[in-house]
Amino acid sequence: MAAQPAPVCAEAAAQPGSMPGSMSVATFLAKVEALKAKGLMAAFSSDVGLLKGEVTGSAQAFRRQLKAEAATGKPSACPPERAALNSDELIAHMQSYPVAARPRIPVSAAVGDLFRKRFPCPAR
Repeated sequence: MAAQPAPVCAEAAAQPGSMPGSMSVATFLAKVEALKAKGLMAAFSSDVGLLKGEVTGSAQAFRRQLKAEAATGKPSACPPERAALNSDELIAHMQSYPVAARPRIPVSAAVGDLFRKRFPCPAR
């Protein structure tokens, strides 16, 4: 039985086109499915850049958060300096959230949850 994702403090997702990471997991996954349906033509869709921006912006924000947490001695994750998120792993992680919760979870929270899951800090 797969472990449930860590609870997320998720505020209501903002409208698409706002700050990176504010898109909901539901919207993100719907756009991923729409791109898959386009096949090779997906490469020409503006949604590719939009989705990449959501993840990149979220990862950068989470790294800034980790620096602030490290200053207090209690980082919530301990990724290596050059850690990258695999798109298949990220999508699978987002799909692990209950369908009913996905509209309320921003991409930024999902990215943070995945970092915490994938790169836990060693016990002190």
